[in-house]
Amino acid sequence: MTAADLPNQTAPIIVTALFGKQDQAWFDGLRRAHFPPEHNHLAAHLTMFHHLSPVIEAELRQRLVNESRRVPAPEARVTGLMSLGRGTAFRIESPGLADIRARIADAFAMMLVPQDAAPWRAHVTVQNKVTPAEAKALYNELNVDFRPCPVAIAGLATWWYRGGPWEPLSRHMFG
Repeated sequence: MTAADLPNQTAPIIVTALFGKQDQAWFDGLRRAHFPPEHNHLAAHLTMFHHLSPVIEAELRQRLVNESRRVPAPEARVTGLMSLGRGTAFRIESPGLADIRARIADAFAMMLVPQDAAPWRAHVTVQNKVTPAEAKALYNELNVDFRPCPVAIAGLATWWYRGGPWEPLSRHMFG
């Protein structure tokens, strides 16, 4: 059995923030330009949780509904670049989104994998799986004209992970 054959009961859940259309297009364009095509199987994304147990699906969904329905979108900003060693990312700061993540992390603290229990480093990867020299070159290129700017957070989403491209599970739009 491969990861793609996993039933929902065993496939982990990923949680991401969704960007507004204009910002999503900007990040996706950077990814297309700088991510090796053979590794670029996903749209640009802001991962909040990498691996949640499928047993919490119903409760997670309800918590995301409560965090988003009739709630204004949290403010967010692109505040800088991050070196990933073999890639480059944009750092995202959003106290409101960080608060949402913290509440969800608290609710499921005993079930978090180490990566999700660690402090959150919100970022959008636009390049990965390249040589350190290529990553440093892009970092330097993007950093020349970089200016902090707002970014629109439109909602939250969950995805099944079965080893390949993520499969949509739910979307929870703000407002």
